[in-house]
Amino acid sequence: MRKTLLIAAIWLWISQGSVRAQETPAGQPQQHPLIPAIEMARGSLAKVDALADYEGTLTKRELINGALTTQMMQIRVREKPFAVYLKYAAPNEGREVLYDAAQDPAQLLVHEGSGIKSLAGTLALPINDPQILAETRHPVTDLGLRRLIQLVIQQWEFESKYGEIDVQYYPDAKFGKISCEALKVTHPKPRRQFKYHQTLLFIEKSSGLPLRVMNYGFPQQAGNELPLVEDYAYTGLKTNVGLKPLDFSRTNPGYRFQ
Repeated sequence: MRKTLLIAAIWLWISQGSVRAQETPAGQPQQHPLIPAIEMARGSLAKVDALADYEGTLTKRELINGALTTQMMQIRVREKPFAVYLKYAAPNEGREVLYDAAQDPAQLLVHEGSGIKSLAGTLALPINDPQILAETRHPVTDLGLRRLIQLVIQQWEFESKYGEIDVQYYPDAKFGKISCEALKVTHPKPRRQFKYHQTLLFIEKSSGLPLRVMNYGFPQQAGNELPLVEDYAYTGLKTNVGLKPLDFSRTNPGYRFQ
């Protein structure tokens, strides 16, 4: 893994753009507003499916037990068969995590970079171990661009059965300095079937890859700031870099698994 790590402020800016119009021929039922959004997300998934592997930086912000946490890490991903390597930058600097579905689909390897916990060496833990899930909203199998966009598609396909949905399309959005297309899906009222009040998806224009997903909860009172529930952002991506089996092995001399 390259020593350099892209550490940049990850910020959101959406240009003022018009909502994508839903043109329906006279006499035909109006198309659900989520259908074009789902089609756009599926197109992005097809771009991910064309990748063999990639590496970059993952920044996660998640609401866990009422507190908003931030984690930044280097990430390497092989999509088929799925494997992921993580090296934490902050917090828990030096922590490494390794998961290879082809070797052991039920367990991952982890070791801490420093401190008392590092004395335990490398631990093999179930992917749903409470120690792991206490720090994240998703299991390791939800990491990577494929699951990022698949989860959005699954959410929107389910929500397309219902009304009370506002969909906005921004063709000239920015994610940092990256030119993107963005979709914002909002549910004006809390309903049992809606997991989030608002979802934002950023798709890079040049590659078609999904780079960021942000999910917000419903505000406790009208006019209050939307509570961020989760935010997953991939930056500095290098795709089809030719990752080898050694890149997902504990025997890699560049890693510190014991």
